[in-house]
Amino acid sequence: MNKNNVINIKKLTLIATIFALLVIALGAYTRLVHAGLGCPDWPTCYGHLWAPQSLNEISDANTSFPDAPVDLAKTWPEMTHRYLATSLGLLCLIIAGMSLFNARQRVFPFKHSLVLVFAVILQGMFGMWTVTLKLWPQVVTLHLIGGFSTFSLLLLLYLRLNAGPALLRVNPYLRHFSLLLLLVVAMQVMLGGWTTANYAAMACLELPLCDIGALTANDFSQGFNLLQQIGPNYLGGQLDGGARIAIHAMHRIGAVSVSLLGLLLVGWLYYARFKRLAAALMMILLSQVLLGISNVYFHLPLYNAVAHNIGGALLVATLVVINYQLRPQSELTPAARPKA
Repeated sequence: MNKNNVINIKKLTLIATIFALLVIALGAYTRLVHAGLGCPDWPTCYGHLWAPQSLNEISDANTSFPDAPVDLAKTWPEMTHRYLATSLGLLCLIIAGMSLFNARQRVFPFKHSLVLVFAVILQGMFGMWTVTLKLWPQVVTLHLIGGFSTFSLLLLLYLRLNAGPALLRVNPYLRHFSLLLLLVVAMQVMLGGWTTANYAAMACLELPLCDIGALTANDFSQGFNLLQQIGPNYLGGQLDGGARIAIHAMHRIGAVSVSLLGLLLVGWLYYARFKRLAAALMMILLSQVLLGISNVYFHLPLYNAVAHNIGGALLVATLVVINYQLRPQSELTPAARPKA
């Protein structure tokens, strides 16, 4: 591969990674201001490339969509999110195209770029279904997971393109534990997505724990019913109070589990002399805990809640970096392997 091509792909991948984080942040903002159906059709907005502007256009839009009258305060975050997400998809396609052009050199993780393209296409479909299925919680949750997955794949691709020598003396149990924590955090992200998709973030205002003594098995079964009916408008949620409290309580239990396991990994990394990795993980864990507590204590302030979503993405990113840094030498890309 031409050296200039390598540099260009690295730069483009880094830009796409940062851009993916921006899309995640705007997606969180769109959900939190209840603008997920700010445009009731897809891919246009009331039949327009942006949104109806004139009085006649707004009147026609309200006639065509009587159940979703125009609210320009909600159309702009929805359409901005769509265009930024589309731009991210184009960046990923360009990266994949550049990797295909250089695939003969066998030094670019071409299969990785193909997985990335598949993830972006699937993410676009989830974006469409989010609107057409009227914020069906299953799709909203998968859409959030897809955003985190795309961000993680881009970050991992960037790390692979900048691969240095693998560490030869790493306790394999440390590798396994760091991977375990990444999987646990992924499950917590799913719980977070399910919480926001069912509007359960403010279901419990007690600290430090919800009063779950009054909850019944039916509350949990309804709260985690993955066979919810397709068709109702889920804006604002459809579940009763008990089911939402059950979801919220499980998200808090997940947060406690992540925190305890994260502190164990911080200590292990520090003991193994990976002090920078330990410090980074400790910082993001502490920030996430404080942001989560602030969400409840201050009744879900908008920008605090957005920051909590960004923090979740950064926690995943930190663990991706940790797992990559602790990788076995056999997992190096061909370009990064030392010559015999």
